[in-house]
Amino acid sequence: MRILYLDIDTLRPDHMGCYGYSRNTTPNLDKVAKEGIVFENCYCSDAPCLPSRAALISGKLGIHNGIVGHGGTAADRPLVGARRDFQDQTERDNLFFTLRKAGLYTASISTFAERHSSWWFMAGTNETHNVGGQGGESGEEVLPVALDWLERNKACDNWFLHLHVWDPHTPYRAPAEFGDPFEDVPLHSNWITEEIFAEHLKKAGPHSAQDLNGGHGDDNPQYPRYPGNLKNLADVKRFIDNYDCGIRYADHLLGQILDVLKQQGIYDETAIIISSDHGENMGELGLYAEHGTADNITHRIPMVVKWPGGTKGKDTELRYNVDLLPTIADMLSVPASKAWDGNSYAALLQGNGESPGRESLVLSQQAHVCQRSARFGDWIYIRTIRDGWQLFDDEMLFNLKDDPHEQFNLAAKHPELCAQGAKIIFDWQIENMKTATSDCDPMWTVYQEGGPHHANDRDFEYYMRRLETSGRVDSAEKLRVRYNRPKQA
Repeated sequence: MRILYLDIDTLRPDHMGCYGYSRNTTPNLDKVAKEGIVFENCYCSDAPCLPSRAALISGKLGIHNGIVGHGGTAADRPLVGARRDFQDQTERDNLFFTLRKAGLYTASISTFAERHSSWWFMAGTNETHNVGGQGGESGEEVLPVALDWLERNKACDNWFLHLHVWDPHTPYRAPAEFGDPFEDVPLHSNWITEEIFAEHLKKAGPHSAQDLNGGHGDDNPQYPRYPGNLKNLADVKRFIDNYDCGIRYADHLLGQILDVLKQQGIYDETAIIISSDHGENMGELGLYAEHGTADNITHRIPMVVKWPGGTKGKDTELRYNVDLLPTIADMLSVPASKAWDGNSYAALLQGNGESPGRESLVLSQQAHVCQRSARFGDWIYIRTIRDGWQLFDDEMLFNLKDDPHEQFNLAAKHPELCAQGAKIIFDWQIENMKTATSDCDPMWTVYQEGGPHHANDRDFEYYMRRLETSGRVDSAEKLRVRYNRPKQA
């Protein structure tokens, strides 16, 4: 059995052809999708990068594995303590170790562990390759390593290769010689009008239109595809063009990997999984090139599975990324761990039974904001605990069928749906804390340590000055009231 996991960072599914995107961003990945199952409603339980992959690898939600943020206590797994055996059972039950139990040789080509000081990510790998860019590298540095690995292992069976490219992630860094493939291609949707963009220019918050580099709007000449701010709709189109260019470049590189599998005569018998850690807001909630909220755009991820002899088609059930680990275990006849939070959909892949999804999902974001949301039916209900300096309403409710870009907050119009969403979150928290290893919900750990890493109390004054010097004094004043931080004389 050979399994190839293509991990394309920051890839939102609705910018892929197999998910209905009109731009030709993913021609190679789309061919794989035709031979497998496209999961329409798969979500990372916890976002962004570090919490999402912690959930994927452990098979456990952030409230259980402890990693929900990008800094502070909640960016590390909690110590097991006195119950710890000779080996940590969390690692023994992770994705790579599970594959090892099935007799597969495991390898990873990724800089993720070093970027986030998360060395647990490599636990269970027989072989790990780190090109040393800490996520800043472009895919052409990764491709030769992957091609070499496939050449060295072309006669081997029973392997799992995790291959990770960062090209759709900020700052967009596709080589200049790759050109601008979408310069003359219309946007898939022109939902951002002059009126809407005028409001975006007024918005506060890191990664708002004026602050694409977090706390400032300065250009970085090292990344000409990634400006520091947006001034008009032409800038917005170029910005989306460059995000899509990063996706197309990643597809171009991964297409070469797929070609090698075909040349080696093993493509048909190789299981291929295509996914990402999270999506990317492109104007939704007034945010650009950001994955810092518990909204639908950030948490919905691509999940495409081509399994030899398996089912083809589409799946519309609500599913988590943590469902993948028990599914693979099932497919490889490895007993499931009682600690996993995921539900196997192996019967769906095998075509020999039903694999029902969930009635609702709870999504968590604690790296840029403190938010939890409930995804149910056509709706997403978002409850904000700390707003990441973005002046979000405490409650937001969006109808994703009618409003996929999350423009119209219907919370005031539908208090009954807000109550339903709030109850889903509350019940979920109660049930999961009953089986948590810590007495404290890690969301509250983030809150008590000064807020999320990317909008922490330590940086509050710096960003208020940024707002005050960029024509958004009113927003700064509102934030000072909200956070009880009066301006110093």
